[in-house]
Amino acid sequence: MQKGLTNMANKLERAREIINEVDTQMAELFVKRMRAAELVYEHKKEYGLPILDQKREDQVIASNSAKIEDDVLKGYYIDYLKNLMSLSRAYQYRMQSGLKVAYSGVEGAFAHIAAGRIFPDSTRVSCRDFKAAYDAVVKGDCDAAVLPIENSFAGEVGQTIDLIFSGNLYINGIYELEIHQNLLGIPGVTVEDIRKVTSHPQALSQCHDYIKLRGFDAEEASNTAVAAKMVAERQDKTLGAIASVETAEIYGLKVLEANINKSGENTTRFAVLSKVMANSPALGNSVLMFTVKNEAGSLANAISIIGKYGYNMTALRSRPLRKHSWQYYFYIEIDGTINNDTGADMMEELGQVCDQLKVAGTFAAHTEI
Repeated sequence: MQKGLTNMANKLERAREIINEVDTQMAELFVKRMRAAELVYEHKKEYGLPILDQKREDQVIASNSAKIEDDVLKGYYIDYLKNLMSLSRAYQYRMQSGLKVAYSGVEGAFAHIAAGRIFPDSTRVSCRDFKAAYDAVVKGDCDAAVLPIENSFAGEVGQTIDLIFSGNLYINGIYELEIHQNLLGIPGVTVEDIRKVTSHPQALSQCHDYIKLRGFDAEEASNTAVAAKMVAERQDKTLGAIASVETAEIYGLKVLEANINKSGENTTRFAVLSKVMANSPALGNSVLMFTVKNEAGSLANAISIIGKYGYNMTALRSRPLRKHSWQYYFYIEIDGTINNDTGADMMEELGQVCDQLKVAGTFAAHTEI
């Protein structure tokens, strides 16, 4: 009996020794992994990339869990990896507190909301307009800028696209923010008290049917957040703003009626711009901008070349060249990275039919925030 107890104690002690030995190794490896996470963060900061890369995390979990043959242990190991990645993100978010992100408008503007969702722990820097936000990155005052490039209701944002064409910053991400417009007023009022609404022209247009139905007068503001701020400052019971729920919370306003925009699918795409272009395989879409030679069929030839190399065009837009009347440059989004031999060959052939040609950036498709 005593011998059996002694053997059990020895086995327990040996098991604990193994656990202690493994824990010591894991502690060393944990520090090593977090040091690697620091390098990952520095890369993401330089390229203006968000902390969370869900596609990459899913790939790591699938690849590493496949090495565990015991199905019971595999489930626990997946939970372990998810927790480890969560800790890694938390550590990177802590480092991100020093990241400065420029946006156009005031606190509560949709660009402010988008920047906060893409870079949760960053310092968001308000700029008076798109160019000021763009220039803040060029001058080194900010690490990245978040600017709108397209709205599903109103179309392209030409100012941003022009800045990208004429400047040297790169798109390192495009994110989709679903827009919900709401009628806001000061606390204590009802919809029946409102006589006039104020907001950005696009928001007023998106809510035209509602405004007409209610018989409101409309007044334009530079953006939705400015409108909300004005309503809060004036304390006029008859004045309402059209803006987001987040904006209502910031300026102490009440949501009088929610989701008043006539399009149920109102989405704005925001581009993250920074000084260096990312080459991550996860960013599987590319943006090209070019002008074509003033020859018959030049644009058709350029488009044909893109298709020839197996790239699918998902967007094609033309914009006027400011200093050349009736001449245009083109903005194209394509499925697939050009950071390979196929992309290099395509770019070389495109150069033969284009006067100007640039890779404006890369991004992951349909990334919602």
